[in-house]
Parts: sequence; C-alpha cells; structure tokens
Amino acid sequence: MEEKFFPFDNAAASDAAGDRLIDKPETDEDIVLNISLRPKALDEFIGQKDVVDNLRVSLTAAKQRKEPLEHVLLCGPPGLGKTCLATIIAHEMGTKITATSGPAIERAGDLIGILTNLDNGDILFIDEIHRLSKVVEEFLYPAMENCQIDFVIDKGPYARTIKFNLKRFTLVGATTRSGLIGSPLRSRFGIIHHFDFYSENDLSTIIKRSAELLNIKIDDAGAHEIARRARGTPRIANRLLRRVRDHVQVKGNNEITKESASHALTALGIDLEGLDDIDRRVLKAIISHYQGGPVGIETLAATLNEEPDTIMDTIEPYLLKAGFLKRTSRGREVTQLAYQHFGIPR
Repeated sequence: MEEKFFPFDNAAASDAAGDRLIDKPETDEDIVLNISLRPKALDEFIGQKDVVDNLRVSLTAAKQRKEPLEHVLLCGPPGLGKTCLATIIAHEMGTKITATSGPAIERAGDLIGILTNLDNGDILFIDEIHRLSKVVEEFLYPAMENCQIDFVIDKGPYARTIKFNLKRFTLVGATTRSGLIGSPLRSRFGIIHHFDFYSENDLSTIIKRSAELLNIKIDDAGAHEIARRARGTPRIANRLLRRVRDHVQVKGNNEITKESASHALTALGIDLEGLDDIDRRVLKAIISHYQGGPVGIETLAATLNEEPDTIMDTIEPYLLKAGFLKRTSRGREVTQLAYQHFGIPR
C-alpha cells in the first residue's frame, strides 16, 4: 500500500472536537428551542417505528390495567430522541416527569428527596444512567423492585436503618453506553428499547416539520440535502437547519433549496457524507499514523489529544454505522470506504 501522510495538528484537533458544530454544548436558548420542536404525543413522533409501536402497546396495556408503566431503559447514541420519548411517556400516562442525570446524583441521600416527592405513576427520568455511582445504583434496586428505600444513618454500634415507603413510580433511564450498565440494574427494567440512526426520509420529514414550526421556507430537495448530511440524528438535523437558515437569510434568499443548503453546509465544513473536520481527522490519523489500523482507543485518543469517552460517545457511533470504521479485537480499523472517501489508494 502506498503510504500517505496528512499534516496533523493535535491542538487543532482538540479545538475542533471541543467546538464542533454537531455536538457543541447547547446554550439555554438552544435548549428552549429544541424543547419547542419536540413532539408532544406518540402519534407525532417520527421514526423509530419498532420502538414506537412496541411502546404504544405497553402504554395502552398499562392504562387499561390502571397501573404505572414498568421501568423503561432507552439505549442509543446521543440526539436520537430518548429524552423526548421520556417526556412523551409522561404525557401519554397523564403524569408528571422529574428529570435528572447520573452525574448529578452524587450521593444516595440526593436520591431520597427526589423519590419521596414522586406521586403514584410519576416518571423519574435519569439521563446518562450508566454514570450513576455504584452506591447510588444499589440504593435504587429496592426502590425499583419494592417501592422502598432503606437509608442507614450513623455508623458502628449507633447505626440504624430508616425505611421509606415510596409511591409506585416509573423509572425511565437513558444511556449512550448500554454496555456499562451492569446486569443487576438492567434486569430491573421491564421494557428495554434500542434506538438506531434515522433514515434520510424520516430526517427530511423532521426537518420540514421543524422548518414549519420555525417559520422557515424550505423545499423538499433542500430538506433532503440537510437530511443526508445530518448523520442520521434529529438533533443534528435541527441544528444544521438553523445554521443553513442563517446563511440563506444573509444571502437574502426567502427559501432553503438544495443549492443553498449544499453551499451553506459545505461552508460549515459538513461534507456530503455528514462528516465534519474532527471525523476526517480521526480517519486520517488512523490512515497516516497507523496504516489504517488496528489501533487501540487509548492510543488513538492520545494521538488526537482527546478523551477516549468523547471518541466513543460522539465520534465513533456514526463512523461505525456509516461503514467508515470497524472495531476488531485488536482495535479500530478504517474500511475501504474511508480510503475511497478521501481518494486514497489502499
């Protein structure tokens, strides 16, 4: 194989990863805007047909029995609608939802106030549930099984247990790393659904719906152009839609077309396959530094001056799904498709 060298700047890679368009931290304005674009009912949810159909059966059965829904675990990459679906579950069940995240619950005591304030049938949504500490996770077991929690106060001979009886609630957990959830916690979820990346047709429908809500004019070809570069992810599709709107507005156009969308996305560094600068740097690093792989994730992360979790959570999933990257027992390897994408002979 002819060896190619790509200029590679670790500092630039780190900056790109920290400020990449597709997964940069959301501002308060972004969060409010995203909430306004979310569907409110199950019938409005676009895509994930198998998940929606099976969940509809579970919701209908629970309502017919007049019982709270069983505990639900939602697995999949970021931005696919797990939080949105948790909110829809609460809406469909006619109950309120309390939302938190794994890292936010540092001690078992933090969970007591949350659990004891839940009414019968309420939804407790824990995002990034795989990041719960082991102590908190074990504290959650009896709450999920028996609606009880035992809290130990004091130590040694003065230790005593206080038992709290809880009202029946539904825990909805969301995770991007289902493999990090231990079997004891996983086994306590009665309903487990896995999210997959969206098709271009589903994303195009989502984009047109969002454009209507945002009062943006867009034709079918323009919506499809954004959809094909949105990495199969609604959150990214909506973010790209807003950035394309900015470009079109500055140019004085009244409608997003295929041509205007393509021009704007190319200017933003999003290529025809939805790859951005850091995606291309990851693939090129493996090709130029490691002859296409295999390379371990720790070594690759050191080369990119990036955290391994960042690569595994936000970069790898789409590269694997799109066929540019594969995992082997010895590490990560780029595929023939990656070489073709860069026009490099293998």
